Amino acid sequence: MTKTVKKFETEVQQLLDLVIHSLYSNKEIFLRELISNASDAIDKIKFESHSNMELLEGNSDWKIKLHADKEAGTLTVTDNGIGMSMDEVAENIGTIAKSGTKSFVAALKEQNLADNPELIGQFGVGFYASFMVADKVVLTTRKAGGKEFGCRWESTGDGSYTIEECEKETRGTEIVLHLKDEMKEFLDEWKIRSIVKKYSDYVQYPVVMDITRTEPVKDAEGKVIEGGGTIEKTTEETLNSMKAIWTRSKSEITEEEYDEFYKHISHDYDKPLSTIHYSAEGVSEFKAIVYIPSHKPYDLFLRDHKKGVHLYVKRVYITDNCEALLPDYLRFIKGVVDSSDLPLNVSREILQEDVQIKRIQKSLVGKILSTLAEMKEKNFEEYLKFYAEFGPVLKEGIHFDHANKEKIQDLLLYESSKTEKGKYVSFKEYAERMPEGQKEIYFITGMSREAVENSPYMEALRKKDYEVLYMIDPVDEWVVQAITEYQEKHLKAIDRGDLEIDTEEEKKEKEAKKEEAKKEYGSLMEFIQETLKEKVKEVRLSSRLTDSACCLVADEMGLNANMEKILKAMNQEVPEAKRILELNPDHQILQVMTAMYEKDKADPKLKDYSELLFDQALLTEGSPIKDPLRFTKLVSELMVVGGK
Repeated sequence: MTKTVKKFETEVQQLLDLVIHSLYSNKEIFLRELISNASDAIDKIKFESHSNMELLEGNSDWKIKLHADKEAGTLTVTDNGIGMSMDEVAENIGTIAKSGTKSFVAALKEQNLADNPELIGQFGVGFYASFMVADKVVLTTRKAGGKEFGCRWESTGDGSYTIEECEKETRGTEIVLHLKDEMKEFLDEWKIRSIVKKYSDYVQYPVVMDITRTEPVKDAEGKVIEGGGTIEKTTEETLNSMKAIWTRSKSEITEEEYDEFYKHISHDYDKPLSTIHYSAEGVSEFKAIVYIPSHKPYDLFLRDHKKGVHLYVKRVYITDNCEALLPDYLRFIKGVVDSSDLPLNVSREILQEDVQIKRIQKSLVGKILSTLAEMKEKNFEEYLKFYAEFGPVLKEGIHFDHANKEKIQDLLLYESSKTEKGKYVSFKEYAERMPEGQKEIYFITGMSREAVENSPYMEALRKKDYEVLYMIDPVDEWVVQAITEYQEKHLKAIDRGDLEIDTEEEKKEKEAKKEEAKKEYGSLMEFIQETLKEKVKEVRLSSRLTDSACCLVADEMGLNANMEKILKAMNQEVPEAKRILELNPDHQILQVMTAMYEKDKADPKLKDYSELLFDQALLTEGSPIKDPLRFTKLVSELMVVGGK
């Protein structure tokens, strides 16, 4: 038999160096690749045997066998799949990235055969991952239905290979890796088991290995013979479970099985809140089982939090942290996605860039959001449990997922001035019960329900009996920057800009009263403006206060007190911005101060009272005052005067 020495095609050596040194971040990937190729070869012969049973040669005990020889320093992977002819070896392995599987699938597509086997590998690049751990690779193969002789291919990865005919009794492929000295850990049983469990546990054919154990000698009844010594016993063990739950029909899977699988992939021993199991067909084909957990993980808001969806390609593990599968605001979702049409080539480790992943993400996000919408509609109590745990994270999607903004918007819930504590209203419910004449959806942001409920900004709206949404989650400040309207109703912050809640008739009446008040208090307001010019942008009469003396209001697009607090808590620089001091024209304090001003414009108490008004406005919005000692002193003096 003639041995032929051949060179790889042009620039193949550079590509081989890429595979060995750069393509895969984890060297143990090589075994995943070889098992995938072996599974692929079995798929091929099973398919082709439908039309030619003679190919099986009486051997349909499908399996992929591993053999570790520590003395020889070799790891062998054997399959009883379709095998290759010498021409196919030269074509598919002599040319890196030339894929026998790819050609096979292309041929099937040309025949328009519906019952195509799900083939895993792109034989070529994956095979060459062997050189990450081996300094010599020997491949022996025989084509099913071919002549008696097989083919042996051998290379040290130096840019050339040898190929020759050889004797091989059975069809299939055997790959012997002569491991580098520093890679001998891949001969350890525990290491091989862990790699198979991690990457190939759901491959549909058994991955087996002969395991030798030392056991005490037993009698015919199976009892240990005292003083009988020990004996080495070798048995063939299956290393993978082959139980890919997501490939089964929903009707075949019990709730207990779903829960067990959730625990397996999430390491969470509580039951999930909801399970989503579905198959997508069409442009992108994949199967998915994803779970909505019942509680948030401790690291949900940490920067290095890993997303919980595992990616498989035809039951071969790719990664447990494919960041592109789901957007960040759904990072709490756990589960598995198994694609039928993702490419397994040089992009295997960078699948996040693949266009198919983007299609999967779109489908997956749509399914999750529709499931949440259905839960909200049909099982509101269950949805409240979800919202209590993950509402703040879901809200992030308003800013970042423009395509699904309206769907997310309909999933949001808020307490309001019309609900009890712990009860919620959606935008839709709010809009449906808006009274005639109300033009906008009103909201207030703050740190707690108690703080916003007792805010002076609520006074005029409460008098009108208008509902106000309480947005008391820090992320709500960003939510309302993205949601400016709902069903053509503008969202209006009651602590920013002008508040127009009156009818035309009421507005005329108030304008007339305001003009009178300006004449009465105009000079005093100019004095207060001058006194507080370093602290406020403007002093004006308020239309939103009915009981309180004063409040501070931000410009329509300015920072309010709550946003300033949030930014400071995040150690962010807060731009200096003066707010507007609004004074209640119906409050007695203005009458008292006007009388003092008319009596003596130089009365030092006028300045003190102006400062007190500003500090009072700060306190009512929950902001700290700059000189609390002076504030308490002035209040004490007022109490003394008032008590006389």
